[in-house]
Amino acid sequence: MAENRAVLYAFWLSSCSWRVRAALHLKRIPFEERPVDIVKENQQLTDEYRSINPNQKVPALLIDNETLVESMAIVQYLEDTRPEPALTPKSPLQKARMRELCEIVVSGIQPLQNVGLRPQFETTEQYVKFTKYWTDRGLKILEDMLQKTSGKYCVGDQLTIADLCLVPQLYNAITRHKLDISKYPTVSKLYHELLKEKVFQETHPEKLKSKM
Repeated sequence: MAENRAVLYAFWLSSCSWRVRAALHLKRIPFEERPVDIVKENQQLTDEYRSINPNQKVPALLIDNETLVESMAIVQYLEDTRPEPALTPKSPLQKARMRELCEIVVSGIQPLQNVGLRPQFETTEQYVKFTKYWTDRGLKILEDMLQKTSGKYCVGDQLTIADLCLVPQLYNAITRHKLDISKYPTVSKLYHELLKEKVFQETHPEKLKSKM
């Protein structure tokens, strides 16, 4: 493996992993992806993986002789060290709007539908009800906000980190939670248009699944 080749530890269906995978692709950073099965084999709980990521979650990225964890910290590092193409608006207001959208996804939806929550519920039905409620609530908020911020992308006509957060989360909402996003027209339109972008086609979980 070349010395300058990054290593991404990820799970193919993880929305957090997809965010980072997409950022690496957009920044044209060569990387090798090493799968970590967090569902069936619980590989994130092994001592070997804990030495890579003490938080025992995915993703983790080995780059520039450092190991970074937490998807948003990783994406921001890539943005700071590889600024082209830019994934952050220049306008302070637009930048704030982008971060609002990101926070709704990474703080208001994703942690509340994480598979790691399942053991905290007595039944699968309780877990599904909980995750569906919070995912649906988050989508309602996104719909309201995107009506004001979106153009071709989540924030105007520039593809940003907000888009990298939105697409994986909506994919999970549809495939895992069987939610009908068509009741959110702005969200739905953006999602289907974004899926046509090369970055999401090239990094889509189904493409990875077909190679497994």
